[in-house]
Amino acid sequence: MIVMPSIILGLESSCDDSAAALVTSDRRILAQAVVGQNSAHQPYGGVVPEIAARAHVEILPGLIEQVLGDAKLSIHDVDAIAATAGPGLIGGVMVALLAGKGLALAAGKPLIAVNHLEGHALSPRLADPDLDFPYLLLLVSGGHCQLLEVRGVGEYRRRATTIDDAAGEAFDKAAKLLGLGYPGGPAVEELAKKGDSAAVPLPRPLVGSGEPHFSFAGLKSAVQRAVASGDFKAEDIAASFQQAVVDCLVDRTSLALRNSNAPALVVAGGVASNEAIRSALAGLAQQQGRAFSVPPQWLCTDNAAMIAWAGAERFAAGDCDSLDVPARARWPLDESAEKVRGAGVKA
Repeated sequence: MIVMPSIILGLESSCDDSAAALVTSDRRILAQAVVGQNSAHQPYGGVVPEIAARAHVEILPGLIEQVLGDAKLSIHDVDAIAATAGPGLIGGVMVALLAGKGLALAAGKPLIAVNHLEGHALSPRLADPDLDFPYLLLLVSGGHCQLLEVRGVGEYRRRATTIDDAAGEAFDKAAKLLGLGYPGGPAVEELAKKGDSAAVPLPRPLVGSGEPHFSFAGLKSAVQRAVASGDFKAEDIAASFQQAVVDCLVDRTSLALRNSNAPALVVAGGVASNEAIRSALAGLAQQQGRAFSVPPQWLCTDNAAMIAWAGAERFAAGDCDSLDVPARARWPLDESAEKVRGAGVKA
């Protein structure tokens, strides 16, 4: 008997990107759409939760209609609906989750409440059919910086996290200090191409330490002092800052690899779209004899294809949710992980 691949509708609204996508269990992306809100948040130098939530309410219904139309499908052709249920800005998270619940109820379809971080964690498997469990994952984004062993769908063991700020948060702060606006990561990366990465002496917090975790708060403060001094070119500060982040990520990941038997290093999350970071981590994996996998850049940033794919993986495992599943502002992948010093609890 021929088993047809399942079709999953994915919905995402955890921060400032509204997104919908249709993905099959055999890794075909039938349709996808993402609408960002950069222009709405640029005057404030960052995401304003209330503005983001209202925009999701206005945008998401149209995106759902768009992807169904592009794929020439109706909601009744979909096998399940996967919606981000957290973590993220709670007002935004609720939009996708409530939309998913409404569609599931109206069409009689299963609902899958997806952890946004699980979407990132499993997204490399959407792009790379040869990537099997287990693997060591560096999940690096605006709100999260952690190393996890991914043993299977729903099986995550956190090995390290940030004790203060995430790498993406540091990029956004550095961009703001340099007057580059929002979003900060791509702006810093572009400016860094013109600068000298050795020109500005900046710290590498925890590098060389036996402690497994990350820290970027001190680096942000050092950038602030460098800007205030007036002694350095903006492009040199950007390049030196980016190199410091690269050095921190490589050092911490190297330590985790030495303590892991995982055959592959995988990198995901918005910051994984940075070419310097991708290149350095690919080199690290090669040095340590591990396979290396990173999704294409569009799949690193927030999108609904990764939510649909995580839903497909969970749907195949028979894992669905009831319609009373709650939205969660905080939702760690490894809920059994011990708290760490500082603010690591937020990861």
